[in-house]
Amino acid sequence: MVDSALRDWLAVYLKGLCMGAADSVPGVSGGTIALITGIYERLITAITSLDPRVLEHVPRLHTGAGRRALWNDLVEMDLGFLMALGFGVVSALIVVSRAVQFALSTARGPTFAFFFGLIAASAIVLYGEIEVTTPSRIAVAIVGFGVAFWVSGITQGSGLPNSPAFVFVSGMIAITAMILPGISGAFFLLLLGQYDYLTATLTSFTDDVLGLLNGGGFESLVEPGTTILAFGGGAIIGVVTIAHVIRWALSTYRGATLVFLVSLMVGALRLPAVETIESTNAWTPLVVLGTLVAGGIGVGGVLVLDRYTDDLDY
Repeated sequence: MVDSALRDWLAVYLKGLCMGAADSVPGVSGGTIALITGIYERLITAITSLDPRVLEHVPRLHTGAGRRALWNDLVEMDLGFLMALGFGVVSALIVVSRAVQFALSTARGPTFAFFFGLIAASAIVLYGEIEVTTPSRIAVAIVGFGVAFWVSGITQGSGLPNSPAFVFVSGMIAITAMILPGISGAFFLLLLGQYDYLTATLTSFTDDVLGLLNGGGFESLVEPGTTILAFGGGAIIGVVTIAHVIRWALSTYRGATLVFLVSLMVGALRLPAVETIESTNAWTPLVVLGTLVAGGIGVGGVLVLDRYTDDLDY
């Protein structure tokens, strides 16, 4: 029983790891990963179930009844799931994002070919689970595709500030995009001129935290820490807001909402396709083979996830 529980929590953590890795890349969405791994609706439900009134139990924690009441409320809110998933996301943002950035800097074309295969296969798998047969759902699919296709073609802006207030707003916008399949939060950060700044800030912050072990001072943590707190504050407000909207849509127009979300993924294929083409100088046979292999690995990854995640009971 314990081994089964650990296996389930480890699976949730690994899915969070994949979400975090996706969220760190412009053009790829953590919401896409949540959708194809079967935890999207649970994630939305858990976020919208968070209730600050649970803190009313704190003054009674010295009693057994108070502790039991707190525990029951935390279980009902599915806080354990959010913590395991969140830990995976944060782990990826700190560690995996560096590897992804290295891959983008050394093999940008094949890396985006991998993302293209990942997203395309995900859309195909998910379209097999929904019905797009009525005129209204076809219209919804076209709108979803169009929105993502348009957004993924926007040119990056410049000259925008890196102030805590603007970082706070950027956090609200980015997290809203991150939770929607096909709409990349990192891409919006790129458009807002914050992606490189926030990536460098996160790297600096983690390096300074590790530096404390070698006798470093806390002073170096103040500036990057303030930026991270500003982004985190905006992200919390944004994710709670958009989660309530999505939960309402799923409960009221479930079929149409799922069609819209999956269609967002298809429209978002524009960015990795363009990046793959523009990042390739010459289409030699070797380059073509490498691109196809990278895309095939992305497709294979989705098929493996689809094959094994269906067997996990959440």
